[in-house]
Amino acid sequence: MSEFKDKVVLITGGAAGLGKCLAENFAKEDAKIVLVDINHDKLEETKAALNLGDRCITVSADVSKESEIIKYVEKAKQHFGKIDIFCNNAGIVINQQIKETDEASLDKIWGINMKGFYLGMKHVILAMEENGGGAIVNTGSVDSYSAAIGNALYTSSKYAVLAMTRCAALEEADKGIRVNLVCPGPINTDLMRDFEKRKNPDNPQAIIDSFSSQIPLGRYAEPQDVVNAILFLASEKASYITGTKIVVDGGWTHE
Repeated sequence: MSEFKDKVVLITGGAAGLGKCLAENFAKEDAKIVLVDINHDKLEETKAALNLGDRCITVSADVSKESEIIKYVEKAKQHFGKIDIFCNNAGIVINQQIKETDEASLDKIWGINMKGFYLGMKHVILAMEENGGGAIVNTGSVDSYSAAIGNALYTSSKYAVLAMTRCAALEEADKGIRVNLVCPGPINTDLMRDFEKRKNPDNPQAIIDSFSSQIPLGRYAEPQDVVNAILFLASEKASYITGTKIVVDGGWTHE
């Protein structure tokens, strides 16, 4: 029997990419799933593909708004009665040098990647405390501890997620709530396709080739590579692990 059987798993950014892969894996493990995303149509497509019936619900939400976060937490509790595992995953990428950054870009990326993660943890932690514990896995990045030209917006938001993870782990350890971080490098998802096109509209393959040449294992991660680490951190196999990070980058940063 799977250790995730009947566990209630809440996944933000659950409509596509890493979030969708997470949902597929937890579905195979007989979990109950709450999928959250701003894209309603893709959210419903993912739910239909999972074919879980009332063991999966969807919540369309903008994670940069606290009222929307409260909504997805309350719907999870109303439908399933609890939250056991939180995959705090929704995020965006904006690449601008500091001198080029406009306030709208700053508000957008910090709203989703910082405020969304922070307030997501706040309200899920309150729900988990009511239930006697749980596991939170935040999606960070190799940019949670490194730097690159033109990456200040994204990097600052992901550094913040690392800090939030460590603080929350300390605050909630005696409540039975573990909080950890997974830090991927480039992943074969639509998010990276969009990034590659923005960086080099005429030849996005050149971006793929450049990144891949810097990765000792010679390729991007597949979503499953990262999901494997998240499943571990969410499981009882990691019951003595909190406040730390697992880097999934093919050896790129040697962290």
